[in-house]
Amino acid sequence: MSESAATRPETIWSARHAWVTAGSVALIFLAALQSLAVTTVMPVVSADLGGAALYAVAFSGTLATSVIGMVVVGAWSDRTGPVAPLTAAVALFVVGLVIAGLAPTMPVLVAGRLVQGLGTGGQVVALYVVTARVYPPSLHGRVFAAFSAAWVVPSLIGPFLAGAVAEFLHWRWVFLGVAVLTAAAFAMVALRLRGIPLRTDHPATGPIGIRMLCAVLVAIGGVTTSLAGEFPVPAWLVVLVSLIVIVLALRPLLPKRTLVAARGLPSVVLMRGFIAGALFGAEIYVPYLLIERDGFPPTLAGLGLTAAAIAWAVAADISGRVGDRLGNARISVLGAAQLFTAAVVVGAAALLHLHPIVVIVGWAFAGGGMGLMYPRLTVLTLAYSTSRDQGFNSSALSIFDAIGSTVVIAVMGLVFTALAGGPAAFPAVFGIAAALAVAALVPGLRLGHARETGQARAPIV
Repeated sequence: MSESAATRPETIWSARHAWVTAGSVALIFLAALQSLAVTTVMPVVSADLGGAALYAVAFSGTLATSVIGMVVVGAWSDRTGPVAPLTAAVALFVVGLVIAGLAPTMPVLVAGRLVQGLGTGGQVVALYVVTARVYPPSLHGRVFAAFSAAWVVPSLIGPFLAGAVAEFLHWRWVFLGVAVLTAAAFAMVALRLRGIPLRTDHPATGPIGIRMLCAVLVAIGGVTTSLAGEFPVPAWLVVLVSLIVIVLALRPLLPKRTLVAARGLPSVVLMRGFIAGALFGAEIYVPYLLIERDGFPPTLAGLGLTAAAIAWAVAADISGRVGDRLGNARISVLGAAQLFTAAVVVGAAALLHLHPIVVIVGWAFAGGGMGLMYPRLTVLTLAYSTSRDQGFNSSALSIFDAIGSTVVIAVMGLVFTALAGGPAAFPAVFGIAAALAVAALVPGLRLGHARETGQARAPIV
């Protein structure tokens, strides 16, 4: 080996990391593509299968079951390493896509989405643990930078491509095509990981039965909240009982004192749930608004999502480059302000029947705010973690992200259905998002500092 090769700085694309990096980035890319694509085509799917009543459940149900995948994979990874958990998660993700792609009715499609959620949640946690154990800490920021970049291309082509597939082929290929590509991407990761020792010298050994039971209860509570309007009792009562179950079951799955916004990691996790609920809850109504009110074809209805995703990538780059100088509190304020602005602008556009460009440009602010905040929260979580709790903390972050989105999507769905046909339906949804953006400032000002300084030099998803 030449001297220059021996002294060349190690990168995520060095020979020892290249296949893991390529496969992991491909899995993130396909998950992002599928997420953006389904958000774009779901109005078409709902109309084709006559499933308007289950529209919100198709999103919230996936997020609810992802909690189970996150807990199981997080605990599994802390004990044995991430290879087997990642394999199981990807398998469930693919199976769920196939079920949804072949679904003859909306309930079957929702069932496929529930299975898909098990895999989606586990896959994210497993890839976080792979990052922590395969790459040295100095490269973590670069790995997450690559993950962030993997969202950029889907944000540019995903909504348009999904709309084109639905309009000129069939919406089923939005699911089936990603299933085939995901299997190929996983092969790249699996072949390389088998030759890398990923077990920690100090594996977690505590019982996980209670945590798994709690995860199931959280998922059931999330799905029940989504279906609150289908029970022969007042919907508000179903939501109230479900929320009580969710809050009680969540406690063992999160860092202590998360629900009271304790300083440090608990506030990191709590803020993630608030901002995820605000963005992902309202985001599914952006294409809906453009299709239903403005008559956009599916190929163009995803423009609002594209604008937001591009803004997310740009803001993530800024967060990675100057995040240390900005500081966690300032990032929280700037990010929450942008998210609030987006919700208010789009809600006003819906209420006042403003030009569609206001919706598209306005929602871009939401992506900008998330791009500032998400990177910092991800880096902070790893910075607060050790090898014994990387899986637990990563799953906790993803769990509250998912359950926050699940509950908010369900509540927004109930509100939207109750107001359907009225001028206040869309504004009400975005009003809820605006309120959550403000609430996110409570934990956002209590993030504290761990060992994140110097680790976030690049955009992070």
